[in-house]
Amino acid sequence: METEMKTVIGVRFKKVGKIYYFDPSGREIQSGTPVIVETARGLEYGIAEIGVREVPTKEIISPLKKVVRVAAEQDVLQDELNKKREEEAYEIFNEKAKSHGLAMKLVEVELTFDQNKIIFYFTADGRVDFRELVKDLASVFKMRIELRQIGVRDEAKVLNGMGICGRTLCCATFLEDFQPVSIKMAKEQNLSLNPTKISGVCGRLMCCLKYEEETYAALNRNLPNEGDIVRTPDGDGEVMSVSVLRQTVRAAVRKRENDQVNVGVYPVGDISVLERKASVDDDGA
Repeated sequence: METEMKTVIGVRFKKVGKIYYFDPSGREIQSGTPVIVETARGLEYGIAEIGVREVPTKEIISPLKKVVRVAAEQDVLQDELNKKREEEAYEIFNEKAKSHGLAMKLVEVELTFDQNKIIFYFTADGRVDFRELVKDLASVFKMRIELRQIGVRDEAKVLNGMGICGRTLCCATFLEDFQPVSIKMAKEQNLSLNPTKISGVCGRLMCCLKYEEETYAALNRNLPNEGDIVRTPDGDGEVMSVSVLRQTVRAAVRKRENDQVNVGVYPVGDISVLERKASVDDDGA
């Protein structure tokens, strides 16, 4: 059965934001072209990161919105004006929040292209009653006001920074979505469980622990655990350590019960597990 295809372009609204598909409406739009598109919250200005192409219909979230027009010079100027107004709104928000005695850290301000709504993204410890603040802001901006409380990972994505690897943060350069990360991923890679070594600048487990998860999980399936009793070419013994990438096992073995214990390194293919050590995995997000 032939897969049904649909002609689309991929538009991004933020520097490292998610890419959304839109109907090019018959236009030949190249990658890098600024466009005005119809979204659920009105007209939006974005950049076509993916030029015209065909994708399977099953990959599209219906209904597929249309490209209204390729951005004209006036549209580009309007977007620049909106960015200046966002900077002004940033200062005003902080003043108003302080006057209301609210412990809120403003992270980002977003003004819709048609200036119909302004969105403030903030972080705070726990819930914040900002109803009076919204009324105050509405009287200043004369438009719809929306406040969204975001998490520390979202904050790091917006603010950017340098990771312990010496590179700019993955979330602020190429990651479109956050994937769940667990302490089990660090265990599988034999990493130190010291929080300062496996946590990002946001304080959560580093996103890069996810990158090689499938590879390490597959390699670990071939290996015994530390403490397992194994049979080797030199006799039976206990596993002292394993090398995931080399696929080798270091074990203390002896040929006969009264022989001296010898430590050797064996390829995983040369051993067999006789008795597994009971273990409990503690997962954490």
